[in-house]
Amino acid sequence: MIWYPYEQMKTMKPPYMIKDAEGVYLYTEENKMIDSISSWWSVIHGYKHPVLDAAVKEQVDRFSHVMLGGLTHEPALKLAKKLSDWLPGDLDCCFFSDSGSVGVEVALKMALQYYVNRGSMKRNKVLALEHSYHGDTFKTMEVGDDEDYHFVLGAYGPKKNVYNIPASTDALEEAFKKYHEELNCFIAEPLLQGAGGMRMYDISFLKRARELCDEYDVLLIFDEVATGFGRTGYRFVADAVLPDILVLGKALTGGYIGHAATVTRRKVYEGFYSDDPEKALMHGPTFMGNALACSVALKSIELFENEDYMSKIENIERITKREMKGFKDDRIEEVRIMGGCLCVEVKDEKFLEGFQEFAYKRGVFSRPFLKYMYAMVPYIINENELVQVIDTMKAWFLR
Repeated sequence: MIWYPYEQMKTMKPPYMIKDAEGVYLYTEENKMIDSISSWWSVIHGYKHPVLDAAVKEQVDRFSHVMLGGLTHEPALKLAKKLSDWLPGDLDCCFFSDSGSVGVEVALKMALQYYVNRGSMKRNKVLALEHSYHGDTFKTMEVGDDEDYHFVLGAYGPKKNVYNIPASTDALEEAFKKYHEELNCFIAEPLLQGAGGMRMYDISFLKRARELCDEYDVLLIFDEVATGFGRTGYRFVADAVLPDILVLGKALTGGYIGHAATVTRRKVYEGFYSDDPEKALMHGPTFMGNALACSVALKSIELFENEDYMSKIENIERITKREMKGFKDDRIEEVRIMGGCLCVEVKDEKFLEGFQEFAYKRGVFSRPFLKYMYAMVPYIINENELVQVIDTMKAWFLR
């Protein structure tokens, strides 16, 4: 029996059985549907892409996996070099893992140990945003502020090592003034909070966060697992505001294989570089740097660069704004659009009950959550397909 994610197994509806997938389409026995959420925001190139398929097949003929403990291999070395060259500033040092949650967990562990290695044991607190989601491992759950997901943490009582604040400059400045001596990092999903409600905020907030982190000697972590690779309209938000640690996942491999990279600036890496074995980063996922994942990630980045994906994202945003212009309904709280993301927040989550089945009948796969109906489409989508997704969302209100 499969235990499905984010579901009460006793009451869940049967999932759709997928027989095939190609381009932006998922195929069941009796239907084909546009994947409007890119398999949780990862399949940016669509399904069955010939370049990515070939990368996996070519690497399989060599070997599929070797551990990075005492061994290394060309795909991992090439991906680390590519990310170092491709990412802004001195984000040069890559630690690989097998999922976004683990990648963020590694980042938080790095931030804590960075100060422990300097002899500062009291820097054991994290500053994060309200309504944040950073993963499903224990520390990422604690750092997040999403009671609809991680209510189980209530068993431990009030948080002791995390401060969650709204995305306002006043709250940020007050938190740094009050807590800076305890903080090892400030972590944020930059500009777009994904699973926390597709909430969007201004880049001026992040620029001020960078200034405060510099002023008070606190590390700045960007969780770009969901926002990276163009989803916000920036290639990476890190291009506009440089973090000390950047976490990538999801679209890193084009959704082919779970993989993540926790990439640090030189100063963070040098905080562990020592003759003292106790200053080493003691972390090692079995499948970190998987050869198949690294091979397909390299080709995914190549496609992103060579086929001008940022122009594709700009076009998606332009069409989305055009199609949603003037659309209103008393049941809508707010419509939010940023880059390759459209979110329609409703006032009452019960209103969205039945929308997934409604969309399926119209050839669209959607998975609303809580009060949020949204689309994060593959970047290869054409205009007619994108309009079909948006029209399906609007049609729910016009019934």
